[in-house]
Amino acid sequence: MGTEAPHAASTGAIGRQAALDFVLALRRRWADTVYPQLRREYDATPGARVADLPTYPWFAWLERGSQRMLWRAVGNAIAAGGARIPAPSGPATATLDPSLELPGWYTGCDIHVQPGGVWRDDASALVYELGARLVMLGENDDYAFHRLFVATAVPQRPYRRIVDFGCGFGKSTWPFKAAFPAADVIGIDLSAPCVRLAARRAGERGLAVHFRQANAVASGLESGSTDLVTSTMLVHEMPVAELERLFVEAARVLAPGGLLRFLDFQRTGDVFRDFAMAEHGSRNNEPFMPPMMAADLAAMARRAGLVDARWVAFDERGDGRLGELAWPARSEWHFPWAVLEAEKPA
Repeated sequence: MGTEAPHAASTGAIGRQAALDFVLALRRRWADTVYPQLRREYDATPGARVADLPTYPWFAWLERGSQRMLWRAVGNAIAAGGARIPAPSGPATATLDPSLELPGWYTGCDIHVQPGGVWRDDASALVYELGARLVMLGENDDYAFHRLFVATAVPQRPYRRIVDFGCGFGKSTWPFKAAFPAADVIGIDLSAPCVRLAARRAGERGLAVHFRQANAVASGLESGSTDLVTSTMLVHEMPVAELERLFVEAARVLAPGGLLRFLDFQRTGDVFRDFAMAEHGSRNNEPFMPPMMAADLAAMARRAGLVDARWVAFDERGDGRLGELAWPARSEWHFPWAVLEAEKPA
């Protein structure tokens, strides 16, 4: 018996890694093989409905099916490792609000098809952390995508305070502190487990970031206290009515001359591409994505009192901010990343 237990544990670990590798490979083939085939069928059949094309059922099933497989494999891996977030260590801190009431639009849907969402317990945040790498097809393991956003879309100038709305487990927040070490960097998120995990991971990196559990539309920060308000993949996960409140809050906390930089998705003008994104919202349990992409967020920013509001395209493969709302041609499935830029009048 003494020699069997280690062997069983080793076999189990190999099996869990194999499951993760399989899901990642499946998602890559969905993106670089199935999606281009569907596009070829669409281009070869003028006037066709995408849903009537031969490859569409496979494309649709693989997207949602592989997402379910992803969370199952990730959940098993996290459970085997012990789903507990250690207390923050190092210079990072976390402030939780046990009285915070989580909005129904946030708790009422298993976002990204992740069972139980990202807010229930330690396992939720740890599963989200590992799953986020597979969702990005393994191409953001060192969070270079987020560093690229900071390097190309954020003006290099002194910032007293930077606030990251919807920071999740901190991957979008850490690069700001690394790039602007003199700034007071704050990450805000609704999920208490994610806030705790964000502080733990920032501390491991030696980054003095403060994470707070709060609702971004009512952050509790002082008016005019912030030089840069940012978010990454937040606005497509909020109802349109809440987005109006988000821009009002961003304008309130920004100091005169302060900047807003939101990284998210936008319509491309390509009917096929935009249809695929709308369907992605449905199959990936992101019900607010299609309404967000149909709304005029630049106008919301202007109504909140910000100026020079506009979207510019973003290429995550290396160029980053592109300076206009036009994306390079690509054959594989990819998100239409874009940056919403605005400024508070000086």
